[in-house]
Amino acid sequence: MDVQAFDFDLPESLIAQTPLPERTSSRLLTLDKTTGEIGHHGFERLIDYLRADDTLVLNDTRVIPARLIGVKADTGANVELLLLKELGGDRWEALARPGKRLKPGAVVRFGGEGEPLLEAVVEAEGEMGSRIVRFRYEGIFRELLDRLGQMPLPPYIKERLDDRERYQTVYARHPGSAAAPTAGLHFTPDYLDAIRAKGVRIVHVTLHVGLGTFRPVSVDRVEDHTMHEEYYSVPEETAKALNEAKAAGRRVVAVGTTSARTLETAANRFGGGPIEACDGWSGIFIYPGYTFRMVDALLTNFHLPKSTLVMLVSALAGTDNIMRAYREAIEREYRFFSFGDAMFIY
Repeated sequence: MDVQAFDFDLPESLIAQTPLPERTSSRLLTLDKTTGEIGHHGFERLIDYLRADDTLVLNDTRVIPARLIGVKADTGANVELLLLKELGGDRWEALARPGKRLKPGAVVRFGGEGEPLLEAVVEAEGEMGSRIVRFRYEGIFRELLDRLGQMPLPPYIKERLDDRERYQTVYARHPGSAAAPTAGLHFTPDYLDAIRAKGVRIVHVTLHVGLGTFRPVSVDRVEDHTMHEEYYSVPEETAKALNEAKAAGRRVVAVGTTSARTLETAANRFGGGPIEACDGWSGIFIYPGYTFRMVDALLTNFHLPKSTLVMLVSALAGTDNIMRAYREAIEREYRFFSFGDAMFIY
């Protein structure tokens, strides 16, 4: 399958640079995956498209201030690390810029004009400029990270984010992500309460967003792309709710592609039958031809051209439907990417 099938022209002016003042004031494009019918609404109309017996699945990961700016100990050259995956023992996988400066054995210092508050020793080189680093410090690492780190906004966002919490969902609980599960940014506690009051069951999964979500596709054939693994967890209460929904023929609605990938990972792990509470590493790559076992409907933002995320939504709704919906969204000047508008595929 040719990657070019998922390409489209996106005016830079449609890339949302800042969040809207109110989370629920974004726009909502609806897409019927069976008929291809497209609708245009305000986000608050989502509740009208949810059924009273739906199970809504949220990714409750929390973004950590994973962007660290430091200097090389030997040269004083500026270096940036983006923490992607905690490996244990104070070791992390991180993206390094510029990577060519950081060979194994290099030391990067962060904070403090005299003795640094934090040091990273490069242990190994990885793909796409990634490095395995081991941190040295005194005290509590998470507190130092909160003090020294910055929110890891995507590179296409040029504006400064004054309020860190606007790059968190209101239900974020488990720290570990290098990027927000952005479809969830549209919800407020009051709106979630209104959804519950309608009868929708809301449950949570966790997927710590890392390189697998935003790694670019650099091959010509979709099938040749390899996803990077990300940590996921499905708690017992969620597994029980999902099994009950599927047994009764009720819809499972994923909020965001990260929730969708977690649900499909769990479904495949248990062979499409009842699932159990589980955790592990997901490297699932969903593209057209994939048969969904768990996800029936999906709330998502608008994604980058030729990205694995566009391929995932195309697998759910059909490539022709998605490309047509994206063309219409561009014509109507929807806001794209992390702080942009939403699409509901049902």
